[in-house]
Amino acid sequence: MRISVIGCGYLGAVHAACMAKLGHEVVGIDVDDRKIAELSAARAPFYEPGLEELLKEVQETGRLSFTSDISAAQGSAVHFICVGTPQKKGENAADMTFVDAAAQSLLPFLSAGDVVVGKSTVPVGSAARLSELIKTAEPDVEMLWNPEFLREGHAVSDTLQPDRFVYGVSGASEDHRAVRVLDEVYATPLASGTARLVTDLPTAELVKAAANSFLATKISFINAMAEVCEAAGADVTLLADAIGIDDRIGRKFLNAGIGFGGGCLPKDIRAFMARAGELGADQALTFLREVDAINMRRRTRVVELTRELCDGSLMGKRITVLGAAFKPDSDDVRDSPALSIAAQLQLQGAVVTVTDPEALSNAARRFPDLHYEKSTEVALQRADALLLLTEWREYRELDPYDVAALVTTPKILDGRNVLDATKWRSAGWAYRGLGRP
Repeated sequence: MRISVIGCGYLGAVHAACMAKLGHEVVGIDVDDRKIAELSAARAPFYEPGLEELLKEVQETGRLSFTSDISAAQGSAVHFICVGTPQKKGENAADMTFVDAAAQSLLPFLSAGDVVVGKSTVPVGSAARLSELIKTAEPDVEMLWNPEFLREGHAVSDTLQPDRFVYGVSGASEDHRAVRVLDEVYATPLASGTARLVTDLPTAELVKAAANSFLATKISFINAMAEVCEAAGADVTLLADAIGIDDRIGRKFLNAGIGFGGGCLPKDIRAFMARAGELGADQALTFLREVDAINMRRRTRVVELTRELCDGSLMGKRITVLGAAFKPDSDDVRDSPALSIAAQLQLQGAVVTVTDPEALSNAARRFPDLHYEKSTEVALQRADALLLLTEWREYRELDPYDVAALVTTPKILDGRNVLDATKWRSAGWAYRGLGRP
């Protein structure tokens, strides 16, 4: 099939490459000429494992191209809208500027029988509004909402072998023409047994917001338990193991630490609350305010624990922060807890060095006043304390004996509870975890 992908950021670039991998003829369209140039040269403008290799592979077949000319969408049977919905400045609500602009710019190039597929995370009610806009321009074009469920660091596999597809169509009908078209687009993963659920438009829009809200709640729950464990002298990791055995609860997302960040969970739960308020259902989501508050409180707690680790004062202490990205296998620093903590430590007088395998250039644009060091070994030298704040594999596998020879004082705060506390203490380190005795 001929497919256009409007928006070639994180979601769109991955989706375009994966659709070409599935055998379709794909054109990716974006207003950012620099991004288009990078992608056209098979270079990913962000770090995502496996993406550059996939771009090279599919571009050699001739099935994938990129352009800034929206007219290139003409002739495609399916048009995916994959632009961002950032948080509005000064508000919790999602900014629909880019989605609306993408839909509007697409209108002159739609033909009867086309299907427009929304993948962006939008406030409930957006799909119906956009569908009406599109049908006014071309009555025989169908609008379908197909939310994405990508995990940064696993986006390629999550697109090619997803755990489910959700199709939102008017009437929630299996017989809807757009359902048959999207089944053809996703024929390969569907044939492999990927689950598919057809819903109405509002339900499909709510799925991503509800899923992210649940995950955020689970993370904040275990971080709240970490606070209680610290007060009671208990171990939150063992607590999580014990309750996680219950299959009604499960162990995933029960890792206490510095909290969640990134471009999705924080802004999505805030946008969800804002939209619920607009619909008169704000009381239903008041718990998300506490989820957000617990998450933000973790950052302050890490600063407090670092001060304790440094004998009560941060002034002049050399602190090395291991990790800048909000999660490993990503260069995304949007709402990164690690960077927020590093900045707070510097404001309180610490001499902070931040290292990360992939995210330093992005981090420097967000926090230019911090000191960055690409080499882990150099960053470790003469440190008074280490903070492991992003659990990259190379940090999890650090040898405490080797590292002790580099630092001034063997003190470490494990912000992700991923290190073997016994091993580090045996090597002479003052080890501190979160919610652990």
